[in-house]
Amino acid sequence: MLAARPALAQPQTDPENTLFLELKDGRVTIQLLPDLAPRHVERIKVLTRRGFYDNTPFHRVIEGFMAQGGDPTGTGTGGSDLPNLPAEFTPARRARFLRGTCGMARTAAPNTANSQFFIMFAPAPNLDGQYTIWGRVVAGMEAVDKIKRGQGPSGLVPQPADRIRAMRVAADAR
Repeated sequence: MLAARPALAQPQTDPENTLFLELKDGRVTIQLLPDLAPRHVERIKVLTRRGFYDNTPFHRVIEGFMAQGGDPTGTGTGGSDLPNLPAEFTPARRARFLRGTCGMARTAAPNTANSQFFIMFAPAPNLDGQYTIWGRVVAGMEAVDKIKRGQGPSGLVPQPADRIRAMRVAADAR
């Protein structure tokens, strides 16, 4: 007789460090990584709790690379009323830009992250150590895969762009 195998335990999630992102094709669950980027995680949570991300577009989406949102103007030049954040670049030995990684967008200057972020469709080793990683998709990546793609090398999305319907910290969504 074969011995029964124990059931695999589901990983415990911390509701204070979990986001729910509601998209047109379903819910995306993002695990926040405060050990990698405490200031950026705090910024994402503050803006989420303000409702800042609700109904904002994915304005730049590049097939095989990433989907970028978090700009209420939809132009790629907007942000929140909060000051820009100093870089918390993640060394590649600690975390890499893989499929489902969430990073902060910025200009060419390193300390310009504000509210815009991106979710990776595929690995991008060229970003490792150059951008801040603040989270990773742990469920619902299929909804991210269905975000409307942009055009040309810049990936600017023609209107109407897909939008974040709502974004919530799991601790607040009970």
